[in-house]
Amino acid sequence: MSYDLMVFDKEQAPKDKEAFLKWYDEQTQWAEPHDYQTITTTIPALQKWYEDMVKHFPDMNAMDDDEDEELESRYTDYSIGYTVIYAAFAWSVADEAYSKMKELAQKHSVGFFDVSGNGETF
Repeated sequence: MSYDLMVFDKEQAPKDKEAFLKWYDEQTQWAEPHDYQTITTTIPALQKWYEDMVKHFPDMNAMDDDEDEELESRYTDYSIGYTVIYAAFAWSVADEAYSKMKELAQKHSVGFFDVSGNGETF
């Protein structure tokens, strides 16, 4: 089990909580016709967010076999959609991941959804 958070395009996501949750469920069906690993699939603001985020929480799908073992707990599984990036972290880094992800969401003016926590969105 992982600690999950999501960033998203604020222009595409519904503002109403109930509609947002339905939209979230649709996004996490992973039905878009692409591999969910290619960063150029998503919007520019989410690409910039990702570029900053992987400096702190490396993408486990882009790691070389000879990577630093000390970083292993920080490896994150990113699923990249057209208008969302879903991130699955180790629970051991949950607090730090939450803080950094929210900080970078604000910096890049993208939405933030606390999937594993209290469902906070902004």
